[in-house]
Amino acid sequence: MSGHNKFSKIKRLKAKTDAQKSAVFTKYAKLLQMEAKKANGNLLSPGLKAAIERAKAADMPNDNIDRAIKKAVGAGAEQMEEVTYEAYGPGGVAIIIEGLTSNKNRAAAEIKHILSLNDTSLASSGSASWAFDKKPEGWIPKMMTQVSEEDTPKLEKLIEDLENNDDVQEVYTNAE
Repeated sequence: MSGHNKFSKIKRLKAKTDAQKSAVFTKYAKLLQMEAKKANGNLLSPGLKAAIERAKAADMPNDNIDRAIKKAVGAGAEQMEEVTYEAYGPGGVAIIIEGLTSNKNRAAAEIKHILSLNDTSLASSGSASWAFDKKPEGWIPKMMTQVSEEDTPKLEKLIEDLENNDDVQEVYTNAE
């Protein structure tokens, strides 16, 4: 009865939670790098300070935070760019996808692939953003869209797939 002992069960559970933490830490590391680059490593900068607080709220270790900041201000640091994609999801729901990437072409291809797997495609710039107001805390929907019971699981799967991508930071929808 190999594989049926307590240690194997713990090992599999730990591997799963570690993978989830790693994905979250990677997103925050990118955010920290971008903010550190903007602030030239000044820890008192409001943007960098807010990014550090968000990373700490997600239980990111201090040495990972310091490493991400040093990587951004050090020699040979890769340039992180903010990207915003727009799409319409199941049931006509407007979707705005914000991300940070070092390679816009790769990020766009990955987002297009995820959308195509979920029977959706990218929309042109401005075609979905009209349904939102841009605020400091993010994109706030101006109007909500009703989602049918059959489209709800499709939308949830699409959002989950997008959030699992390393380059995606936030996904906003106007689904009710």
